[in-house]
Amino acid sequence: MTIVFTDITRATPNHRLIPWLLESLSGSVLPGNITLLNALGTHRLNTRAELEQLLTPAVVANYRVLNHEPENSAAHVQVGVTRDGTPARLNRQLVEADVRIITGFIEPHFFAGFSGGPKGIMPGVAHLHTVMSNHGVRNIGDANAVFGVTAGNPIWEEMRDIALRAGPSFLLNVALNEEREITGVFSGDLIVAHQVGIEFVRRTAMQPVREWFDVVVTTNGGYPLDMNLYQGVKGMSAGARILKPGGTLILAAECREGVPANSPLDKLLRSVSSPEEVLARLSTPGFMRPEQWQAQIQALIQRRAKVLVQSALPDAIVRAAHLTPCHDIAATVAETLKRLGSQARVAVLPQGPLTIPYLKASMP
Repeated sequence: MTIVFTDITRATPNHRLIPWLLESLSGSVLPGNITLLNALGTHRLNTRAELEQLLTPAVVANYRVLNHEPENSAAHVQVGVTRDGTPARLNRQLVEADVRIITGFIEPHFFAGFSGGPKGIMPGVAHLHTVMSNHGVRNIGDANAVFGVTAGNPIWEEMRDIALRAGPSFLLNVALNEEREITGVFSGDLIVAHQVGIEFVRRTAMQPVREWFDVVVTTNGGYPLDMNLYQGVKGMSAGARILKPGGTLILAAECREGVPANSPLDKLLRSVSSPEEVLARLSTPGFMRPEQWQAQIQALIQRRAKVLVQSALPDAIVRAAHLTPCHDIAATVAETLKRLGSQARVAVLPQGPLTIPYLKASMP
């Protein structure tokens, strides 16, 4: 049996879900027959201390816990190809398991529509090249690759199709409120249970607004969701949905791990002179880099807005990412409103991408 769980960049209450699940299995499955697989996607490996934080020390001590290895081809099994012909490879531990349980958290996702469900498999435990194909420039740029849309979204639909090739999987997903309390539990068939969860989250975590805002202040939901600027792009994307073209977007995110430093995203951003050059590079035939999807989304936001970041990052690192440092959000907002006049409108998203605003006319 393989149980997939989300990594440290996600809000899933693994420390509650996984012990509950293991306790329910204890009467019928021996601990030695259970493997816990960390769905890193393309993120860095989690340390033992982080795994203990995620799962509890007792679980880490008594069960086999593995980090997914997205670049280790030997750790994967091919399950067909992606739509562009790239081999679709999934973690061998998952595919060869006799029972698969996928745990996670359902929230609106900035290009996959919603997290949870098949996303725990693809990209959660998929090979880097498979993820890069799915997150390619054409798919990321598709009009349906946005918060709240799954039907017709080429990214989500391919995630679903590849995840199903692993074989039947049992889903255990939750929904959370702003206090990170569990508000819904969705279990059963990977797709059917996820769809029920999607509709619940659509009602509880997506909020309509009537008009654009001149200034939007957003976050990435706090630690551990704002560990780096890579994750912070999600908060930017949430705020940008209701920002007037030419408006000002301010992201508050700690980014204790940097961009991260020397990550593919960091290297890509440092290799260009502007966000527009990011988009030009990505449109070059044959150009493809890990994490380019985050740079693409950031650049598209910057094409229509001024983006400032308040963080623990040195100003030089923020500027190297083609963003503007912000040292005082209140003063920046006050200065902007003084310049724009009394009719200017401000929105604040204290939970960042955990609650997604949208213009009422833009959603079905």
